[in-house]
Amino acid sequence: MALTVGVEEEFLLTDVTTRRAVCRSADVLRATVPRVGGGIVAEMSETQVETVSRVCADLPELRSELLGLRRAAARAAEGAGCRLVGSGTVVLGSPGPPPVLDRPRYHRIVERFGPLVDQQCVCSCHVHVGIADRDEAVQVVNHLRPWLPVLLAISGNSPYWEGRDTGYHSWRTQLWGRWPTAGPPPRLAGAAEYREVVADLVGSGAILDDAMLYWYVRPSHHQPTVEVRVADVPQAVDDAVLLAALVKGLATTALAEVRAGRGAPYVADQVLRAACWRASRYGLPEDGADGAAGAAGAAGAAGAAALAADGRTWSTTGVSALLDHIGPVLDAAGETGFVLDALRERRLGGSGSHRQRLAHRRRGRLEDVVDMLADRAVAG
Repeated sequence: MALTVGVEEEFLLTDVTTRRAVCRSADVLRATVPRVGGGIVAEMSETQVETVSRVCADLPELRSELLGLRRAAARAAEGAGCRLVGSGTVVLGSPGPPPVLDRPRYHRIVERFGPLVDQQCVCSCHVHVGIADRDEAVQVVNHLRPWLPVLLAISGNSPYWEGRDTGYHSWRTQLWGRWPTAGPPPRLAGAAEYREVVADLVGSGAILDDAMLYWYVRPSHHQPTVEVRVADVPQAVDDAVLLAALVKGLATTALAEVRAGRGAPYVADQVLRAACWRASRYGLPEDGADGAAGAAGAAGAAGAAALAADGRTWSTTGVSALLDHIGPVLDAAGETGFVLDALRERRLGGSGSHRQRLAHRRRGRLEDVVDMLADRAVAG
């Protein structure tokens, strides 16, 4: 079965001179051309824009789509005196809490959740895979749960926040985790239980609507898809395509297991949440030096690589386990070569967080980090 795929990417806007976040999304959006089935849209914060791809049939089509969107958004940003930056968090900060767009729903969120919105300015990447049946979508989510720490460890790209190094591989995950529903989803029986949980959350006041269900993977609230939203926005387009390839491979494998009547592996909620925290803190083993030194870094790296496929034991080879799990699907789609090459490039060049720290170490200037991120956002 060939699942369709689409990607949403959130980007920061930074001033060309100060490299600080600036509230110019309205100017950027005025300079973009509306499209059917995708495009460049506003985010809640005026310091951000979001690109939304069309529904794509394969990875080459997706890559072309994402690169075109990124370059169009970057051109519009340059016309507004700013640059498009792919980082999960604000590197150098802004003069104060960024204002939200003047929309009734956003004002309701501010009224309900207060200061949580002040640090809303974080950027993630959402990968959608086409699964229309709601019961199947919920079961696929169950199968994807154990792999969330691996995807997070691969995609971390937010070590800096407001001018300082947090020591984390993905600080965005920690900032976003303060929202009531942020984190790994619970294991649910099907679409009926999913609807009940959403209704209870709305009734409790923890969310306004199902769009505020901030689980790391969920049935999309507005598309016939499963949406994986665990990742920081990637620096480069091929990083985004790699993430999409892995998610599509996992979803395709999961859907086959669901249709064969095989249940998802059991993973305790607290164990899965802890695995995601460690992935956010330390990344993969080769990124251990980024998060901490010596024994602390080694211990963190061992825990970060996620759960093995049976969902009960830790694995220090989480990426290898993932590739073994989805290998037949990648082979059938002709995507194995791209995935292996992209992972090899990541190992040689470092993760997103590692690249940010390397850019800073050269001259000790966070402005250099911002410039590197802006250059890589549109690199082909």
